[in-house]
Amino acid sequence: MTRDNTFDSEETRRLCEAACLVKTPEEALAFFADLLSPHEMSDLAQRLEVATLLRSGRSYVDVSSVTGASSTTVSRVSKCLRGERGGYRLVLERLDGEPGAAGRANAE
Repeated sequence: MTRDNTFDSEETRRLCEAACLVKTPEEALAFFADLLSPHEMSDLAQRLEVATLLRSGRSYVDVSSVTGASSTTVSRVSKCLRGERGGYRLVLERLDGEPGAAGRANAE
């Protein structure tokens, strides 16, 4: 699998299906602990925190300082927050319990 087709591969689809089968935070931790290295887990958690802070209006410099994320990571997460896919927005809305988040996901 090349990086060019990572998001369209059968392996990626199966990974996404597997993630959807996880029902609790404890199950998610067990799955991710088996799937990811500690460094990869930390990177993913950091990106979610970066997205959370950016969404709340914090500056790039502040977000980088608070999370330890590089300016490149902060910029990339910001671009994704504004992008078409909407994955960060969807998850953050659901984490925040915003009404309509589940309905928008089903409509997309």
